[in-house]
Amino acid sequence: MAVLTFFCAFSQYTFAQDAATTPEKYTAHNKGKFFISWGGNRDNYTKSDIHFKGDGYDFTVNDVKAHDKGKGYHVDYINPARMTIPQTNFKIGYFISDHYNVSIGIDHMKYVMTQNQMANVSGEINLPQSEAGSIHNGPYSNTPTRMTEDFLKFEHTDGLNYVNIQVNRFDDISSWFGLPNTDKFQINLTEGIGAGILYPKTNATLLSKERHDDFHISGYGLSAQVGLNFTFFKYFYIQGDLKGGYINMNDIKTTSSNADSASQHFGFLQRIVSVGGIFRL
Repeated sequence: MAVLTFFCAFSQYTFAQDAATTPEKYTAHNKGKFFISWGGNRDNYTKSDIHFKGDGYDFTVNDVKAHDKGKGYHVDYINPARMTIPQTNFKIGYFISDHYNVSIGIDHMKYVMTQNQMANVSGEINLPQSEAGSIHNGPYSNTPTRMTEDFLKFEHTDGLNYVNIQVNRFDDISSWFGLPNTDKFQINLTEGIGAGILYPKTNATLLSKERHDDFHISGYGLSAQVGLNFTFFKYFYIQGDLKGGYINMNDIKTTSSNADSASQHFGFLQRIVSVGGIFRL
C-alpha cells in the first residue's frame, strides 16, 4: 500500500513538473500582440443619385451606375514607388484581449461612374452663354440624358479613400476542421464593425468646366466585415475578407470654385485579400 501511494504521488509530481516546463504556444493567446497587413480589393457599388450645385446650375443625376478600376494581379501592389496606384488596403492594429482587437485602416477603393450611360436628370442648368457647358442649359424633369464627357465625367480614382477605425473579434476555429492546436498553422474567424471618414481625390469634369482633381474630406462611412485568417508559423498570415457598408459624401469638390459641389450616398461591397504579420514588441 505504501508503494502504491508513493507511485501515485511521484506520478502527480512528474506530471506537474512537465506541465510547468512545457512552453505555452504562441498562438494560444493574442492579448498584447500587434498586427499589420497590406492587400488588394475589388469593389461593387449600388446605384446612387448625385446632386450637383453651383453658380448657374442645380440638378440631380438619378440612379447612376458605377464600377471599380481593378488591376488584377500586378507588380504595382508590391512596388514601393507605385503601390498606391492599385486598389489597396492597409491596416494596423492591437489586441486588447485574446479575442478582441482595435485597428486603423485605409481602404483605397476606386469609384468610376460608367461613362455614356443613360440617366434621368432633374433640376435646372442656366450657365452664361460664354461657357461651353451652356449647350446643356434648360429645365430637366426626369429627362433621360446621356452621360457624355462634355456633360459629366465623375470618378473617385485616387481614390475613394475610406480611413476607418474598426473593432474586431478573433476566434481560433482550427478544431472545426480537425486540426491540432499548433504554432505551425491556425485558422481564425474574424468579424468587425467600423466607421470613418472619406478622403477622396475626385476627378470631375462637369459641364465642360476645367477638370478638378484634389483631395478633400467629403463625408463619412460605416462598415461591417467578416473574414478568414490563415496564420503560418506563428507570425505570418493570409486573410480573406468581405467588407460592406454605407458611404455618405455630402461635400464633394467638383471644380476649383468653392461655390461648386456635389453630394451622393451609396452602398459598397469589398472583396479583400491581404498578407500580414502578428507579433509582440
